[in-house]
Amino acid sequence: MKETGTKIWAPQLKQMKQRGEKIVMLTAYDALMARLLDEAGVDVLLVGDSLGMVVLGYETTLPVTMDAMVHHTAAVTRGASRALVVADMPFLSYQTSVDDAVRNAGRLLQQGGAGAVKIEGPAFETVRRLVDTGIPVMGHLGLLPQSVNQLGGFRKQARCEDQAMQLIEDAKQLEQAGAFSIVLESIPDELGRMASEAIGIPTIGIGAGPDCDGQVLVAHDALGLTPDPVPSFVKRYAQLGDEIVKAAQAYAQDVRKGQFPQR
Repeated sequence: MKETGTKIWAPQLKQMKQRGEKIVMLTAYDALMARLLDEAGVDVLLVGDSLGMVVLGYETTLPVTMDAMVHHTAAVTRGASRALVVADMPFLSYQTSVDDAVRNAGRLLQQGGAGAVKIEGPAFETVRRLVDTGIPVMGHLGLLPQSVNQLGGFRKQARCEDQAMQLIEDAKQLEQAGAFSIVLESIPDELGRMASEAIGIPTIGIGAGPDCDGQVLVAHDALGLTPDPVPSFVKRYAQLGDEIVKAAQAYAQDVRKGQFPQR
């Protein structure tokens, strides 16, 4: 049976910002990890389309489908009790038309059980329509992984003044469209601070400096489950990958020597 606790809803993140409470967010792609992170007190579980790279072995997030996102989101919601579950809208699930966006976001809530969806880029009209439909939306600015081919790789964004000012304007527009929070990815620390001060909704940084209202990491990176190299902003809080290899080697040795199972 899942642990019970005070459920976190999308509007509460703004209240946390107003109280000066930092928001803790990690990715999760399955029920087991969701349960463990939920028990640890993580506020938001992001079912990221990063699952394409972390779990499915793709080089980018682009091959991830709506069916895959619904599948993994449903698994995470079965494992989480307290945390707000936010599901990424995958590539081409919202860019083609606003109607497609509403339909696909609805699947993530109806079939996946998510409490909100996340959309990359300045898709103001789409955000407004989703919010009007009753679907909470988290924005995402800075490095946009779904635009990796257009950006020419995974690199820090908004490093010149014009780009920085445009990002702040986009953040304001997303707030006006009804987004309840915005992920800021791979931008200069000072811009992370400026954007966080410019809007009333919380910012959640990933490589955007310490002054954002919260932080998110790919859980597999933080736990040492992914191989090096990892992005420079990642902090390893454990080396579970090494421990898994050691445990599997010990098991293999016992089996080959006839020491497991014991008679």
